[in-house]
Amino acid sequence: MAISNQSQYTKADFESANDIRWCPGCGDYAILSAVQGVVPALGIPKEKFVFISGIGCSSRFPHYMSCYGFHTIHGRALTVATGVKSINPDLSVWVITGDGDGLSIGGNHLIHAIRRNQDFKILLFNNRIYGLTKGQYSPTSELGKKTKSTPYGSIDNPINPASVAIASGATFVARTVDKNVKHMMEVLKKAAAHKGTAFIEIYQNCLVFNDNAFEGFTKKDVKDDHSVYIEHGKPLIFGKNHDKAIKLNGFHPEVINAANGNIKETLVHNEHADDRGLAYVLGQMGVENEGLPVAFGVLRQIEQPTYQERLFEQEKLAKEKSLSGGLPQQTLEQILNAGDTWMVK
Repeated sequence: MAISNQSQYTKADFESANDIRWCPGCGDYAILSAVQGVVPALGIPKEKFVFISGIGCSSRFPHYMSCYGFHTIHGRALTVATGVKSINPDLSVWVITGDGDGLSIGGNHLIHAIRRNQDFKILLFNNRIYGLTKGQYSPTSELGKKTKSTPYGSIDNPINPASVAIASGATFVARTVDKNVKHMMEVLKKAAAHKGTAFIEIYQNCLVFNDNAFEGFTKKDVKDDHSVYIEHGKPLIFGKNHDKAIKLNGFHPEVINAANGNIKETLVHNEHADDRGLAYVLGQMGVENEGLPVAFGVLRQIEQPTYQERLFEQEKLAKEKSLSGGLPQQTLEQILNAGDTWMVK
């Protein structure tokens, strides 16, 4: 969908009259505010937006957006979104899901939606816990996590959502965090402009059942030394004094001193690389590779034909072939009874 810089809307136009039923202080409020702050400026008519969710705390989201939406069933938001976008290609479709809804029961749909390059945005709220059902461990909970469902500690290895998206061939992958609304809005704007699947992992704090899950790289006194904000074409430099950098030693990232000429060895981000290797390395930093900063920003952004483009091209060719006499005209009854059919008595 083409995006214009002109807007006739304000944030208030996308705020619904429904009472927001998230816990006070939940990170979901920040995400909702960011989305409501971004969509008015996209130059898209309000009636062209559709927000689709599954089940979970995050999935209340469509109720709080004053536009079209579906609150669907557990793990199936992406299947509904596929149908909506394929029948109405001019719509701007946004899928709201969580680490449980999107990676557990909905994991299969997530992989296939991404590999097909469906033309919609996927916002995955990751709080590393099941919040709606009161605190069971989720697919992203860390190894050893003690919860109501794992009183002796989780024995499951956690899923890295960004790695799953990259491995599935996502054409746009980004990561942001609820505590940095300005950065989140920047990422959302880039995702909105992307044609194809835009997957955004959003670290979101659940202060009731998993408070401070991300404090190791979000607290004011440590965040500068434990996170790096990446930008296309710029070196990966971080630290409170901007004195640290990331260097690649083969496929392995290392922290080096950014001073004394070492800047020449610093990794420069290329989000448009066709090869997924760099994005995969960045997505693992600080999450699977301890001792490294967590990377925030657009990990990967490339152009590929979308599922909808291929679908409509195939449909067009089939119609042209039929009209030219290449395919016989058939009634519905003839189509249903064609090929290998049999009668059950």
